[in-house]
Amino acid sequence: METILLILSYLNFLFLQRDDYEYDTGPAGILAGGVLIVFYLIVIVIVLASYWKIFVKAGRPGWEGIIPIYNWFKLMEIIGRPVWWVILLLIPCVNIIVLVIVSIDLAKSFGKEMVWGIGIFLIPIIFLPMLAFGDAQYKGPSASGNEIKMS
Repeated sequence: METILLILSYLNFLFLQRDDYEYDTGPAGILAGGVLIVFYLIVIVIVLASYWKIFVKAGRPGWEGIIPIYNWFKLMEIIGRPVWWVILLLIPCVNIIVLVIVSIDLAKSFGKEMVWGIGIFLIPIIFLPMLAFGDAQYKGPSASGNEIKMS
């Protein structure tokens, strides 16, 4: 979710920096702004619902998945990484590498391949709901090496 919001914020920043861009304050401009807000809300609801379901599948309360920052600590427990990795998520540039690793570990914790983890990192709006609402079962924390093999 953070990746999507970061990209959308960056795109908004780019549009606001253009000197030759004229804003349409008429009905069309208001409609376009409303459509953008609705799009943001749909993306946020889909990602939050996905996190809720992923946490429930992992045996955690669903509300833990939607509380900002707190969900990172609980996600580290789910995937088997030490909780101090949350600090790494706060360091610019390092956080990108850590997010890739966390995404891959999340996919592996649900029995999916590394490609799924990369998909979760690059296109979370598609891969998180597929992981959450699909047939994936939680196998245990993949990073700890103590995956529970379910037959």
